Amino acid sequence: MSNGTTLRELLTTLDEGHEGSDVSINDILTTFEARGFGSLLIIPSLLALVCPIPGIPTACGLFMALVAVQQVFGRTHPWLPERLRRVSIGADRFHRLVVRIDPWAGRLEYLFKPRLLFMDTSVARRVVAVLITLLSLSMAPLELLPFAAALPAGMLLLIALGMIARDGLIVLTALAVAIAGMLSMWLVL
Repeated sequence: MSNGTTLRELLTTLDEGHEGSDVSINDILTTFEARGFGSLLIIPSLLALVCPIPGIPTACGLFMALVAVQQVFGRTHPWLPERLRRVSIGADRFHRLVVRIDPWAGRLEYLFKPRLLFMDTSVARRVVAVLITLLSLSMAPLELLPFAAALPAGMLLLIALGMIARDGLIVLTALAVAIAGMLSMWLVL
């Protein structure tokens, strides 16, 4: 279902098609299918990017690595413990959130669109997942330097957005910038 639809269509489907009075993380993962990996990377990468409090980038990096490792081993959609899958938000509140996000999602769709679709194949997703794992784990030692973990966090955010939008150009660009940045950072050290 999620392969040919836009982010706005996914959110509308989720908003209108969920069952019950709440929208759970399980509902989101079911709707987003394979693109759920990217959706699980958005919040931790954003949190690590804007909140350089000691420990936050490391914790976010570990979570993202655990999500990415699942894709490395061939899972088609992310697994989360049942307790996390049941976390939910009220349907009315979710609807208001979708309405508020809709204009931003439209802008994102203008920038992020399906391109270089070979990056959305199983093999390419696994290779990207390996690189996501390495970038995520690099945030722990980089946390020792002020704001150094922002580079991998920012690139992981772009990669996640590219994964959701099936935009291989964005994913490749973010990976190239991340690898170049990490190499130059390690050479300076």
